[in-house]
Amino acid sequence: MRKIFVIIAISIFLISCEETKENSSINPENWLKRTVNLKGKDSLEYGKSYLSVYSQIYSKTQHRTHNLTVMVSMRNTSDLDSIYILKAEYYDTHGKSLRTYFENPIFLAPMETTEIIIDEIDVSGGTGSNFIFEWKTPQNCPEPLFEGVMSSTMGQQGLSFTTHAKRIK
Repeated sequence: MRKIFVIIAISIFLISCEETKENSSINPENWLKRTVNLKGKDSLEYGKSYLSVYSQIYSKTQHRTHNLTVMVSMRNTSDLDSIYILKAEYYDTHGKSLRTYFENPIFLAPMETTEIIIDEIDVSGGTGSNFIFEWKTPQNCPEPLFEGVMSSTMGQQGLSFTTHAKRIK
């Protein structure tokens, strides 16, 4: 009887232990491998884009929300030139800056994509979160493309939608 109790206790302990993973989008080591020095590249054109994303949406009433996983896709649409993302800053519903994802400019090779992931349990952005991206491209190079994909699944039901950035400068 005592062995059964010990086995049950160990089983409950193992089931309740949850592996904690660090959010790879926040971990600066993942951005360091993309860091680039832009000194001496004065001919680059500057741009700024705004992207709306939603870490939560309203469900049934304004008093009930549903959490979402957010994937922010940063894409180089040029098949010839590398582009440079200077800043990716995340804001909450009230316009408060929550975090900047990398301290130094990063590059995206031709046709390359990289992502920022905001976990479903991170609801700090709220229902009106957004990003500001600052970037540089070589002259006559297409602009980068910034998209948000929000998704959630519960049981056999799923929800997903997309947003697209708007150039603001």
